[in-house]
Amino acid sequence: MNILANDGISQSGINALEDAGFKVITTKVAQEQLINYINENDVAVLLVRSATTARKDLIDACPGLKIIGRGGVGMDNIDVEYAREKGLKVINTPAASSASVAELVFAHLFGGVRFLHDANRNMPLEGDTKFKVLKKNYAAGSELRGKTIGIVGFGRIGQEVAKIALGCGMKVIFSDMYVDEATIKVDFFDGQRVTFNFDSVPMSKLLKESHFITLHVPAQKEYVIGVNEIGQMRDGVGIVNAARGGVIDEVALLDALDKGKVAFAGLDVFEKEPTPEIKILMNEKVSLSPHIGAATREAQDRIGTELAEQIKSILK
Repeated sequence: MNILANDGISQSGINALEDAGFKVITTKVAQEQLINYINENDVAVLLVRSATTARKDLIDACPGLKIIGRGGVGMDNIDVEYAREKGLKVINTPAASSASVAELVFAHLFGGVRFLHDANRNMPLEGDTKFKVLKKNYAAGSELRGKTIGIVGFGRIGQEVAKIALGCGMKVIFSDMYVDEATIKVDFFDGQRVTFNFDSVPMSKLLKESHFITLHVPAQKEYVIGVNEIGQMRDGVGIVNAARGGVIDEVALLDALDKGKVAFAGLDVFEKEPTPEIKILMNEKVSLSPHIGAATREAQDRIGTELAEQIKSILK
């Protein structure tokens, strides 16, 4: 049985699938050629990440498909309910990449409060001629410890962010329409564990009290953070989005950055991905990464093996 991992899969995942008797194809097929390729190669399982979509037209045109798998959490690039109505299994790996995304959030936060994203742009250009000027420019950083982080969306990733924040000595608050309360267990290297209990707070409270805000919600029809929400935030707030492009109004964000309402932003995802607005890319107050939240070796190994286990369970 043939499996097409169109956006790639870890070698550990390939090994697990091949050991179970499946043929794994890792050829990258263009979206417009995908239907023909699936049918011509008798593909029974299509594995995607964020680059490939599996919409109604593909589902209807590929009767041999049995499983559509998403390596990661969000499945907004798949018509999930329609696929299931047609008898396909739709699977994903919601927990595999949570820690990796959370660590990237803090990479942006640590870099943002110490201006590392901008220093790394300017040091190669002017570090040898304007060292003292740059030192002065980047000398007014701040610490995360003792600050309040507001987490919008308290699923697996949001809770992993909370664990790191607690380890850094931050106060954690969260707002989630579907999660009223949560227990966070922070495990340490020597086997000790500390447990924290949290209750969801209204979004208005989170916006008002947070020094830093990070988003962990699926794609929305409307902005989660727009002009109105930014207006409710404290001056000098930092914002990180490693969730989905389009949950923040980037025009409103740029305006708030220019006015100093928002001190910095960390963006791993963009409204017009994969061609982000040049004004976002060139803004000195924006820390940038190209949608790599789940792109660690450890997360990809977990994703590959988890997909393999689910596929074997369904088809064997």
